[in-house]
Amino acid sequence: MLRIEVRELTKQFRSYRSREGLAGAFRDLFKREYHTVNAVNSISFEVQAGDMVGYIGENGAGKSTTIKMLTGILQPTSGFIRVNGMDPHKQREEFVRTIGVVFGQRSQLWWDIAVQESFRLLKKVYRVSDEDYKRHMGEVIERLDIGELLSRPVRKLSLGQRMRCELAAALIHNPPLLFLDEPTIGLDVLVKLKIRDFLRDLNRTYGTTVLLTTHDLSDIEALCSNVIMLDEGKVIYDGGLQHLRENWGGGRSAIIEFTKKVELEELSALTLGLELEWKQENPIKYKAVFQSSDITVSDLLARLAPFLDVKDIRIEETSTEEIVQKIYKEGISYA
Repeated sequence: MLRIEVRELTKQFRSYRSREGLAGAFRDLFKREYHTVNAVNSISFEVQAGDMVGYIGENGAGKSTTIKMLTGILQPTSGFIRVNGMDPHKQREEFVRTIGVVFGQRSQLWWDIAVQESFRLLKKVYRVSDEDYKRHMGEVIERLDIGELLSRPVRKLSLGQRMRCELAAALIHNPPLLFLDEPTIGLDVLVKLKIRDFLRDLNRTYGTTVLLTTHDLSDIEALCSNVIMLDEGKVIYDGGLQHLRENWGGGRSAIIEFTKKVELEELSALTLGLELEWKQENPIKYKAVFQSSDITVSDLLARLAPFLDVKDIRIEETSTEEIVQKIYKEGISYA
């Protein structure tokens, strides 16, 4: 079952250019020069029910514009869009009861009243019965550890406390689809881990579909199996996270620490013929980046051990962040 279906979705904005100088400013008073910007440019993708999908891209790539169209805040310029089987903009009232939204920079809680009062107001907005609210929210409040925060005004909460309450508020009506836009921005490591654990449990227990937009790729690695990557309003990758790593991750790397100072030229000479690249981290520590999956750590050690004393060795996989940086730097489309 499809939760999100998008075909040739486009959103254009019209803006004007200011002309230079006093004469240009004077002319702008009477006639402005306009141009059209494609914030989202003919994108297509699908999200299946129960999936946790990372929606990533650089600033200005079109992520937030897409989320606003998917949630019905913005109307597309053209294209086909269905979320939970509905048109988000045309069927607004019915549609909003089927989604939950958390924006990291915006609050859906009332600033000066207690958290529990905001919850009660949202309960009435979504027409949740007392029985359903007590059963579902009891679990959410306990899992997010916010019981002691319910009587406090939102303005007296720390950022981490407020984000946990924001997440709980988005789940009052137990929606089948959850949009998360930078939900862990500015949070410390412990709060991030708590939110990640909760989202995994939510997905396993209720089958909640999650579309996650974030610049913190560690969130993507921890939660998502699929990734949609956006650049300049276009989808440049849509597929599995593991597939992305295997095909464009640049292989593994080995961090090697020697007992004494080693020259880069010596390492290059000893490993001549092996498809790898050396990067120096300090006089006794080097990173060997494997360029071929055929090379093993044993092959590397067989070349080094007879001539150099190895103190420590650690194998690393290329991080998702490094892969994404490489894709943007090289300007390659994998869609």
